[in-house]
Amino acid sequence: MTKPPDTALMKTLEVLIRTRELDTDKWIDFPEYGFRQYFLWKNVETGASIALLEYEKGGRIPVKHSHASNQFMYCLEGRYEYTDSQLTLTPGSFYMNPKDHPHGPTLAHERSVLIEIYDGPHYHEKPVFHTDETIVGFLSKP
Repeated sequence: MTKPPDTALMKTLEVLIRTRELDTDKWIDFPEYGFRQYFLWKNVETGASIALLEYEKGGRIPVKHSHASNQFMYCLEGRYEYTDSQLTLTPGSFYMNPKDHPHGPTLAHERSVLIEIYDGPHYHEKPVFHTDETIVGFLSKP
């Protein structure tokens, strides 16, 4: 049964998303790397975004890489490690990685859920764990 629109939200530009009611079709899956991503908000003009990342145990980003903007992460659950630097996010951990700073690879030692925020475009060029379909809108403009 479809719920009627929230009349308060119809009168504002604010956004309210209830994570227990996420549209399952809007998850972006990366099955080869054991994770999926759900965008809670995107600014198509700047490339900034806020997303949920959900890693299964053993999920990973396989390579050292850098971003075209500042990256912020907050761990909601699990144990997620940046293996080269041995920084491990656990529930309540906040992580910040500055623009153009190489980091990774990563490994989820257990199922992990993170909030990931970028203050601009994600990448200068497509990393190996993205496809042409999943990278749409995340590259910096030349």
